[in-house]
Amino acid sequence: MSAQGPKGGNRRGRGGGPNRGGGKGRPPGDQPRSRRQKAGLGGDRVEGRQAVRELLLAGTRPVREVVIATGQSQTGVLAQVMELATELRVPVKEVARSKFESMAATEAPQGVIARAAPLAEHDLEDLARPPDGRPPFLLVLDGVTDPGNVGAALRTAECAGVTGAVLGRHRSAHITPAAAKAAAGAIEHVPMAVVPGIPNALARLGELGVWTVGLDVAAPTMVYDMSVAGEAVALVVGSEGRGLSRLARQRCDVVAAIPLSGHLSSLNAAAAVAIGCFEVARHRRSD
Repeated sequence: MSAQGPKGGNRRGRGGGPNRGGGKGRPPGDQPRSRRQKAGLGGDRVEGRQAVRELLLAGTRPVREVVIATGQSQTGVLAQVMELATELRVPVKEVARSKFESMAATEAPQGVIARAAPLAEHDLEDLARPPDGRPPFLLVLDGVTDPGNVGAALRTAECAGVTGAVLGRHRSAHITPAAAKAAAGAIEHVPMAVVPGIPNALARLGELGVWTVGLDVAAPTMVYDMSVAGEAVALVVGSEGRGLSRLARQRCDVVAAIPLSGHLSSLNAAAAVAIGCFEVARHRRSD
């Protein structure tokens, strides 16, 4: 794929290294902002065995308590959850099944709920410069409002090697219990930024040296031809109903389509994320 040219004259240079786009370090004594707590991302309630296990294993935030329903066979993943909670001295509370079900926020919590500190929001600038020096590989969700799709997208993205995700502060699902469960632990490993507006965030990523690739069914170029996938890149995915917003599409450097051969005209957002993310991953492995 041949990337589109600069937009508004602010296209960045493509020098090597993750500090392209200015290269200025933080002033002496300035504290890193990537772990700063802000309101709004969520994630303080985690349901489902896999999600709770990953929460405990990751150790990235305090876990206040684990609640389990009585009468379960404590084997497999649930046994691991109990062992980890004991090792970490996390209080474990057993409650009657009826009470547990009244506490659950998801349809299938699998007999375990954890209460934890909310997820820390990260700054967009920090996501554009991963601490391990790799070129950033970001996922931007533009108006995805179904928590299950957000969680499934994050799970896929984490498996594909995404280094960070960007969500809109408004008109977008955040990390609700349903999203956390669908993510199956990915929220513990994918740093996330919540931004006031996706179009402005895409413009800022451009200034920081990150190519933005939007998925749009009407694009003339196929997603399999992305020549920028091996560089600093952000994959931008819109909602099922409307796809990318008009402004987000305009701000993307590249717009690519996933070819559809059936009768249906669109993919589920999480499915589109899966195809796009693993296509980027394939390019990065072959470069």
